[in-house]
Amino acid sequence: MDDLYLDKVLEGDTHAFRYFITQYKDMAFSIAMSVVKDEFEAEEVVQESFIKAFKGIRSFHRRSKFSTWLYRIVTNEAFKRLKQIQKWESISFVDDSKAEWVDESILLSPQEEEQTHLINEALRKLSPNESLVLRLFYLEEESVKEVSAITGWTEAKVKVTLFRARKSMLVACKELLNAT
Repeated sequence: MDDLYLDKVLEGDTHAFRYFITQYKDMAFSIAMSVVKDEFEAEEVVQESFIKAFKGIRSFHRRSKFSTWLYRIVTNEAFKRLKQIQKWESISFVDDSKAEWVDESILLSPQEEEQTHLINEALRKLSPNESLVLRLFYLEEESVKEVSAITGWTEAKVKVTLFRARKSMLVACKELLNAT
C-alpha cells in the first residue's frame, strides 16, 4: 500500500502524503517520546520529521521499507531536539512528569493501570537510547536488523543496548516497587 501512495506523491499528488501521516503518526510520536520525553517536544519532532520526509521523498530509493526510512528521520530529529533541550535545560523549567509512554487513556482495570503507570515511570528513568530500543523492539516488534536501520547503529550496538536496557528497566521497576 505504501508503494501506491508513494507513486502518487512522486507524480505530484501532494494530498496522497496524508496517507503516510495517518499511517505512521502514532509510531513516530512514540519514537520521539522515547527520546525527548516531553509530549510537546515529541509533537514538534513528529511535525518536523513529516515535513522533512515530504520534502525529501525523492531521496527515498525503496531499498528499505518506507516506515524504516521515516523512523530514521524521526530518530535523527528527536536526538537533534534532545541536544537543543539539554542545551537550554538550565534555563528552562520543563515538567515532563505528565509525559505518557504507554497510552493510559484506554479503560483499564486498577491492576492494569498500576502496571501501565509502573512501566511509564520506569521508561522515564532510562536513557533515550535505551527507551528507544525497547520501544522499537518490544512494543513495535521490529527486528534487530530493522532497529539497526532505523537508528543507524550496528546490529551489535542494538543488541548491546537492548541487553543494557533490559537490565536498566528491571532495576528501575524494582526501585519503583520498593518505593511504594
